[in-house]
Amino acid sequence: MRVLGVDPGLTRCGLGVVDGGKGRSVRPVAVGVVRTPADQDLAQRLLGVADEVERWLDKYRPEAVAVERVFAQHNVRTAMGTAQAGGVVALSAARRGLPVVFHTPSEVKAAVTGSGRADKAQVTTMVMRLLGLEVKPHPADAADALALAICHLWREPMRVRLAEAEARAAELVRAHKARLAAAAKAAGTTTKQNETGARR
Repeated sequence: MRVLGVDPGLTRCGLGVVDGGKGRSVRPVAVGVVRTPADQDLAQRLLGVADEVERWLDKYRPEAVAVERVFAQHNVRTAMGTAQAGGVVALSAARRGLPVVFHTPSEVKAAVTGSGRADKAQVTTMVMRLLGLEVKPHPADAADALALAICHLWREPMRVRLAEAEARAAELVRAHKARLAAAAKAAGTTTKQNETGARR
């Protein structure tokens, strides 16, 4: 499976494409960063991000897109810009019918390093090790995008299996309740018939 990981942002939007093989094997395909000028109009900055994401989707044809979920930050303006960039990415993927999954920073860190509290340097080091990279992805947004793709490749199959198991369990519960209701209804009908026969 091929995944496009996206670390959303307006000043820098990290993009990373990773192929997943058997087991937990992963292979780097491409990594880069979209940059937009801070003094540019917001709409134009979002358009710049969208155009580059569209180009990557066309060129690398991922089967899924993993985006970092935005959490509240002290800088509200930065958080808003990050969320808007993430929305643009999700829209571009949705237009192609691609599944989009948002992963939290702690989920990504835990998947890649084993600790949800790892710092950026630890994440970058593990990304390099896992993908066999000799050169550190720069800036950190690029490494984070690769980490997102790896996280998705490793977590999504488990999430899908869990969702399927929950759906099967819910179906069993519904079927069991239906059988109980049918049995109770049948028992009530039998009781009424017996009462009617006794009065006769």
